[in-house]
Amino acid sequence: MVYTLAASTLTVATPLGCDTPEAEGAPARRRSDVLVTGTDEEMLVLEVTRENKVVVRLPRVEVGQGVTTAVAMMIAEELDARLVDVDIPLAAARSRGNQFTGGSSSVSSLYDPARNLAATARARLVTAAARRWHLPARVLRTHDTLVLAPDGRTATFGSLTEAAARVRTPRVSSKPRPASRHRVIGKPTTRIDARDIVTGRATYAGDLTAAGAKPTVVARPPTLGGKVVKVDDRAARALPGVLAVVRVAGGVAVVADTFHHAFQGRDALNITWKAGPLAGVSDAEIRTRLKAAVPALGAPPRGSAQIEARFEFAFVSHAPMEVLTAVADVRGDRAEIWFSSQTPQQARESIAQAVGLPASAVKVHVVRGGGSFGRRLNHDAAIEAALISKAARRPVKLMWSRADDLRHGRMRPASHHRVRASHADGRVVALAHATASVSESDSGIRTASFRAASPLPSDSGLYNFGRLSEDSGSVELAAIPLGAWRSVDSGTVRTAEEIVVDEIARALGSDPVAFRRTTLRGKSVKAVLDKVASAGHWGRTLPAGQAQGVAVHEEYGSCVACLVEIDAADPANPRVTKVVMAADVGTVVNPRGLEAQLMGTAIDGISTILRAGLHIDKGAVREGSYDDFRYARQRHAPLRFEAHVLPTGGEPGGAGELGVPAAAGAVANAWARATGTRPRRFPLDF
Repeated sequence: MVYTLAASTLTVATPLGCDTPEAEGAPARRRSDVLVTGTDEEMLVLEVTRENKVVVRLPRVEVGQGVTTAVAMMIAEELDARLVDVDIPLAAARSRGNQFTGGSSSVSSLYDPARNLAATARARLVTAAARRWHLPARVLRTHDTLVLAPDGRTATFGSLTEAAARVRTPRVSSKPRPASRHRVIGKPTTRIDARDIVTGRATYAGDLTAAGAKPTVVARPPTLGGKVVKVDDRAARALPGVLAVVRVAGGVAVVADTFHHAFQGRDALNITWKAGPLAGVSDAEIRTRLKAAVPALGAPPRGSAQIEARFEFAFVSHAPMEVLTAVADVRGDRAEIWFSSQTPQQARESIAQAVGLPASAVKVHVVRGGGSFGRRLNHDAAIEAALISKAARRPVKLMWSRADDLRHGRMRPASHHRVRASHADGRVVALAHATASVSESDSGIRTASFRAASPLPSDSGLYNFGRLSEDSGSVELAAIPLGAWRSVDSGTVRTAEEIVVDEIARALGSDPVAFRRTTLRGKSVKAVLDKVASAGHWGRTLPAGQAQGVAVHEEYGSCVACLVEIDAADPANPRVTKVVMAADVGTVVNPRGLEAQLMGTAIDGISTILRAGLHIDKGAVREGSYDDFRYARQRHAPLRFEAHVLPTGGEPGGAGELGVPAAAGAVANAWARATGTRPRRFPLDF
């Protein structure tokens, strides 16, 4: 359902992800109940300005994944607008609708609404031009943000916008064009914000001077969940540039004229801390508890042989390049917050509750983010900024340092996996996978476990492996800050299973690719596997200490395969030299954006398998910077990277998280073949 808003320029809207009955198949709105100008709570709204700009306020956040470019391409496609004429600002938090950015769902959820929106706008613009020129609308065409007549007359969209706003019944079709006529969608396109990013014009939370907010940092406890017992802030308050010192739940905040002064004030604080509930707890104990929390596997099928393996995955930080920053201006009767959020609606509710205001009195401005990988699903920094602003009675710009985010920020939980494959007569007849992962609790440390439902036939699994069973347990740790990390559970679950698939193939005397070809259930995942095997020259001869590895994954309505070549001749300094990935994500809006997503997931796989993890040491996270949280750098990146997009069409699937499990599995399998070992703990050097 698309309808026109009452406005002086052409402004059309479509409900997006609203759960109210009105949004679910309600009849088209009559003219008498058209919404008023500026009300765009649950809608994707498109406006054509008199300056010939097409503006769509996006109910998602741009965190480097390129969603603004993808939506601009959808709009430009159906509107026949130049891409440079399409502007995609980020919408502030709304009271209704869907503003969730996550689960690799943005493109798939916006694809139809955005195209319907633009197609409706185009039909109204063409109709307005036909009325102006007294011509049949069917003889007019659109191109480059213009309407063109057969006799050579042209009119910009902007010059037609007032007349188009009065059109109620377009004289041409308002339906999106078929994929066969796409000229923008599917074309490799440079990001619309690329120049701004590389020249420094792109605005992040750290660039804002909103409300005259003052730089703020927080002194945090040396252990997770530690508390302030007492603080002597006299030396800090005496320093030049320090404006306020405020106690908050997470420590002691210092507000100052500059961040330099704020850090000086923080370092001058004399704080007595109470140790957190995990003091004395380290990695070895956590691993022991995780192993004990893994549920027992049931009896294997009679007459079958077993291949069994256990795997350990460390905690991993999101570590986005842009550190967490939030600007907050909290007054007695209202609050205004600026930060990058994947969940702005939930953030507004949480901030309102924290500062004691109704949600209607809180405004959340969504700012682009310099990376996220799931970190900005949580809004802890924004809540903290709001509380500091309220206590200090002034606007603040809170910045978490890199050490703050690594040592007190969210992380992927550590986990332990037990996988058993049962095979008989040359085929797998059952696969059991039991896991235990760390979960967060309010106090203490304890172990909990639960059993999953009875095993079901493998009628929907990735592989034709007979009966599947999956059980889970957990170890609850107080004050451990957990969060959804790119690909969430799949990044560990599928990685473990893909390693086992290689070991099954070896036990059955089969080539890893050939074995997968005969056991994968879906045609699409077989096709991406065949593509990487062909493009990556699977099976080619490599020097001693070097090898290839392969893995596949299927999720979000998409599938991917990854082939890796690794040089592990020096096992202490392995180098992935080549990565070939192939993906089927249905209709691809921007192939160049998909390639960038796959490249990023390849780096994630290299990092989390070979190098990057967080250590818990006596209740504290040991790592505090990129120096010791050793994410892959340029010198660790593959010398060659190829991404192949299979043009299958259909509905768009998810892509942002898709490649992580396949990349991680392929790196682990390449390492195993290069070294003749069976990797079980990740990262390998942990």
